[in-house]
Amino acid sequence: MKFRSKIVDVVCLQHFTRVVSTISKLTKTCTLRLTTSNLYFILCDKVANGGVSMWCELSQGNFFDEFQLEGVSPDANEIYLKLAPENLSRALKTANNAKSLKIKLTKKHCPCITLAVELLTVPSSFLVVVVLNINIDTVAFSTLGWVLPVCALYPLLKRTYCSSLSQVLEANRNGEMNLKIETDLVSVATHFKNLENPPWEPDGDESQGPSQDRHPETMAEARIDIRKLQQFLAGQQVNPCKAVCNIVSGRIVHFILLHEDVSLQYFIPAVA
Repeated sequence: MKFRSKIVDVVCLQHFTRVVSTISKLTKTCTLRLTTSNLYFILCDKVANGGVSMWCELSQGNFFDEFQLEGVSPDANEIYLKLAPENLSRALKTANNAKSLKIKLTKKHCPCITLAVELLTVPSSFLVVVVLNINIDTVAFSTLGWVLPVCALYPLLKRTYCSSLSQVLEANRNGEMNLKIETDLVSVATHFKNLENPPWEPDGDESQGPSQDRHPETMAEARIDIRKLQQFLAGQQVNPCKAVCNIVSGRIVHFILLHEDVSLQYFIPAVA
């Protein structure tokens, strides 16, 4: 396997650094899947244990000036790396105003990633970071959604977090969404109206899409851990053009942050 890439544009480097920084605040370890066209940061915790999942997709052409990859074989032309995003984020911050950044797959007693940073003031200086390489499986997911006012959610959660550790997130096809927190002492509800309800475009399996028989006013709802939602909202630095929330009643809440160059998906399982 071989991998080598280079970023020269400072704006692209800073954008890539923000994406990795966002991911580092969501998980301690994840899988980096490299293909000839895209990079994927993937986390698949066990939902049965209350774990969250994440899927972040980047088009390499929007970030890298050079990108060369050779997988195990022509039929499996991709590479999977298990890494600690915090280590990668820390290394990238050192390259914040670098002249260029080179990332390549090397072997130093074990497979690792080497980052070579060419600084503007000291052209001969380089930074090296090592992470382990492990192959794991990934999963796909699909359901219906609502365009979400992300900027308004985090301040609301900060004010209500002390009241309860969980909240109910519900929405219907009329573009109405409610965040509800109920305890023995207080009941708080925040209402959003006129949200965009994007049309569902199934990928070959109609059964995975939303029920067309659902009444427009019927709510899809799920109770989720506030701490997991706070972690997601507080850590994001992607500055999305659009945020979509998908709900599978009683099972999972799925968030998608969409940017011109990046899409970040985050899955929070429902709690009892």
